[in-house]
Amino acid sequence: MSRAQSTTESVELHVENIGGIEETTVELGPGVTALAGRNATNRTSLLQAIMAALGSDRASLKADADEGSVTLTVGGETYTRTLKRRGSTIATEGDPYLTDATLADLFAFLLESNEARQAVARGDDLRELIMRPIDTEAIQAEIRNLEQEKREVDSEISSLDSLDGRLPELEQKRTSLKEQIEEKRAELEEKEREIEEADANVEQTRDDRDELESRLDDLKEARSNLEDVRYDIDAEAESIDALESERDELTAEREDIPAEIDGGDEIEAQIADLRDRMQRLDSSVNQLQTVIQFNEDMLEGTSADVAAALRDDAGAGSVTDALVESDTVVCWTCGTEVETEQIEETVDRLRSLRRDKLDQRNDLRSEIDDLESERDELEQLDRRREELEDRIQSIDAELDRRRDRRESLKEERENLTQRVEALESEVEELESRDYGDVLERHREANQLEFEIGRLENDLEDTEDEIASVESRLGERDELEARREEIADELADLRTRIERIESEAVEEFNTHMDTVLDILDYRNLDRIWIERTEQTVREGRRKVQKSMFDMHIIRSTADGTTYEDTIDHLSESEREVTGLVFALAGYLVHDVHETVPFILLDSLEAIDSGRIAQLIDYISEYAEYTVAALLPEDAAALDDDYERVREI
Repeated sequence: MSRAQSTTESVELHVENIGGIEETTVELGPGVTALAGRNATNRTSLLQAIMAALGSDRASLKADADEGSVTLTVGGETYTRTLKRRGSTIATEGDPYLTDATLADLFAFLLESNEARQAVARGDDLRELIMRPIDTEAIQAEIRNLEQEKREVDSEISSLDSLDGRLPELEQKRTSLKEQIEEKRAELEEKEREIEEADANVEQTRDDRDELESRLDDLKEARSNLEDVRYDIDAEAESIDALESERDELTAEREDIPAEIDGGDEIEAQIADLRDRMQRLDSSVNQLQTVIQFNEDMLEGTSADVAAALRDDAGAGSVTDALVESDTVVCWTCGTEVETEQIEETVDRLRSLRRDKLDQRNDLRSEIDDLESERDELEQLDRRREELEDRIQSIDAELDRRRDRRESLKEERENLTQRVEALESEVEELESRDYGDVLERHREANQLEFEIGRLENDLEDTEDEIASVESRLGERDELEARREEIADELADLRTRIERIESEAVEEFNTHMDTVLDILDYRNLDRIWIERTEQTVREGRRKVQKSMFDMHIIRSTADGTTYEDTIDHLSESEREVTGLVFALAGYLVHDVHETVPFILLDSLEAIDSGRIAQLIDYISEYAEYTVAALLPEDAAALDDDYERVREI
């Protein structure tokens, strides 16, 4: 992994009406900057301003302002962002540092509200967060394209298979045609010999003979043309039937699709409403967890000073004795003596309520998945209807063209039929003369020549078709080779996402070990992610899906290790776990190569010495590390690091 290059350039930040800041200008030097101060001193607001300038949409306007702005000058370039109030929403404009801040929002802007930190604290599945920066959709699109190409290649090979069976039939037809041509030529030779013998014994005028031969030639040509027209009419009729059949099928399919697809906007509104409800449930779950944890800590006696201060007889006995009473305890909300069991029952009810809300959240997630699936089906149905209408329109145009041609051919057939009848009458009149026997032989010879010509045309067409089939069959090896290549590519792509997931999990585990080792947090021995396959609902189907489960290893005072869950951790332990996960994401996805800043806030769960070690480590990657710290935590940092005490 490459480290961020050192720089000597400072950055300048000008902020107006962001968070709690009315107006300020701050210069940040390269390396580490500590925003040192107590709570409510606009440290988080300044971090939000930096986020906005870098491209995040997670900054807030000052409560009494309708417009705010931030300007960031870094590396000789100036980036601006304007926030404007639009009713209940905030619209953003300008030219930020990043065109897409998804990666930075997840793993570089590590404020208390950071999505990665919050997801860990809630115990969510972490796969979506880890894989979000990775363009798996492009891989899926490539899989779909290859699957379509494979279907086309399979269809082509199947077509070649049918042609392979057609080849012997064509070769047999060619042999038969050659034999028929030889037979007709032999008959013609015999007929020409008879004509020569008859010409020696019969006197006739050359004019009459020439006229008959001319009429016979005309009759041969007319019959040939008539036969061609009849063939073309039959071919057009077959094409029209096929097109009409296809049109009927497409029309029936189109009639099954409503003329207007309704419900899309309503579904989108339902999805938005469900997402709002799920967000409110998330907020309730977090609040309940905080309340539950506080009560658990109080019951365990970890807040002795608070308990002692609330007892009426705080001076009558030791605080420890008061906290270890088995039957009663001082209520830390009203200060009265209550049964310990009663408070435990209340905490149990809160836990039950939290589980109910988590179940509700999961139900909402499933409902959203169903609605999104239904919305996609409606969109697909609408696209299919448009495709059907375009194809039906194309078929109608083709039918009009072919029907017009068929009518034109019928007129031509009628004219040729009349001409053939006229020529036959003329030939019959000539044959009725005294030299009719000779003329009959000429007519028969003429008919033989016509038949030979037709057979030769058929032979030529057959040989052309054989050549075409042999040429196409020559493509089989190339097509089969391509089919094997596609199969290999598909196999690789279908396992690529799995490999990416496994590698990402492995890298996350490695970096979480490193960060946790730096923190040397005694309550947490190890944090690691396990990739598993589970059957889940996706719309109306059940599919195999990867799940990333976080495991937490702890140890007892005697050194015994055991596995725990997020739900059982204290608030500070959840904070540390979420931070470790988010920092691992920063390192795994090389976020420092995309954005030069890492922003840290809400580190109070970690002691000053560990904060200093963590910042030293992260600063080796980021060009600018900006951390909001309490004064005592900022004091533990290297003296060379910059401090900003007024905003």
